[in-house]
Amino acid sequence: MSIDINEILETIKMIDTQSLDIRTVTLGLNLKDCCDSDINVVAKKVKNKIIDKAKNLKETVDKISFKYGIPVANKRISTTPISTITEGCNIRSAEDFLIIARALDEASIECGVDFIGGYSAIVDKNYTDNELALIKSLPLVLTETKRLCSSVNVAATKSGINMDAIAIIGDVIKDISYNTRDVGSIGCAKFVAFANAVSDNPFMAGSFFGESEGDSGISVGISGPGVVRGLLEKMEVADFTSLANEIKKISFKITRAGELIGHEVANAMGIPFNIVDLSLAPTTARGDSVAEILELMGLERAGTHGTTAALYILTDAIKKGGIMASSRVGGLSGAFIPVSEDEKMVTAVRDNAMTIDKLEALTAICSVGLDMIFVPGDTEASTLSAIIADECAIGVINRKTTAVRIIPVHGKKVGDFVDYGGLLGYGYIAKLHTNSSKAFIKRGGRIPAPIQSYNN
Repeated sequence: MSIDINEILETIKMIDTQSLDIRTVTLGLNLKDCCDSDINVVAKKVKNKIIDKAKNLKETVDKISFKYGIPVANKRISTTPISTITEGCNIRSAEDFLIIARALDEASIECGVDFIGGYSAIVDKNYTDNELALIKSLPLVLTETKRLCSSVNVAATKSGINMDAIAIIGDVIKDISYNTRDVGSIGCAKFVAFANAVSDNPFMAGSFFGESEGDSGISVGISGPGVVRGLLEKMEVADFTSLANEIKKISFKITRAGELIGHEVANAMGIPFNIVDLSLAPTTARGDSVAEILELMGLERAGTHGTTAALYILTDAIKKGGIMASSRVGGLSGAFIPVSEDEKMVTAVRDNAMTIDKLEALTAICSVGLDMIFVPGDTEASTLSAIIADECAIGVINRKTTAVRIIPVHGKKVGDFVDYGGLLGYGYIAKLHTNSSKAFIKRGGRIPAPIQSYNN
């Protein structure tokens, strides 16, 4: 990969003045060779392999980050979905799954990474007894581990929406909330329900190393809302065509910086470079907000009429610029709107400028879906399931990835404040609709795949 000195100098300027960083370098590992009929043997193999392959990840990333002066916020590991490698085990209980969950968690701690993903299952059409047991183990597993993240794919354009799985997950989220009530129900922040999950997403909590991947791979997730904000501050009167073109140029430069870091880490570790994910990932730091970018386009407040169109302009331009910069674009790629991780989103929800309905509308455009949203602790499980079903419908009908990472905070009500600190951020409890969805969720079964799926 060849990058000239002018690109490097521009990148340095973005780092110094506009909060550019690489949000994550994620090592994906295939664990299929760890299968065994004994869960204890599987856990031992998994832990040993992760430590062997990832022991130098943090040190390598830190060295390359220092070499180029480009900050890397997180180092992460993602694995083959654990339901896949435990299918041949005689799993009897959640405690059996806890054995392998602890192995994953301990390995991540020993390697010094921030998170490990892959405690996952793909159940968009149906589920096996093993996959169901893994889903039901989540309240125990996410309470007893520190860095482990989990995801379940419950819908896909090709197969429809598994409403049986979604009904169960509503109860599971409630149980996770209760089990981690002493720490603000933070366990829910480590779980995401997907439609059309991708196999190479480097971002948590939904990262796993999917069926189509090789033995291992290094993937990079970029950031850069501050860089786009700096651009828009200079273009107050530009029309949308000019605006989109300039965002494309910025995205090109950010993507090149991300791919540079990814290739360097991959070469140093002797692991193939996989993909660069273009998603703009905000933080609670001032000026590092996707919602602020939307406001700089001319909206008085993120959430008002025009917000969906503004997010479309941003997401499309980011993708176009990134794809021109790299032939290894993958993951989710676009713009994230995690409420608690975006300062302007937090205040918009607090002031009721950004409602749950508007957030849902935005998910037809953004990279993921309803992300890091705090809701009342007494929210019914069926309501949580219905929110997931709505998001799945948007993803399935539009052939895109959507997801829900929602946090019913035990003991909290609408308007209350929650603060996790760090990357997970802070925010206010959002208001949901109060009419029941219980009878709808109780129907169960599978919502059939849409007509759009029949395109072979």
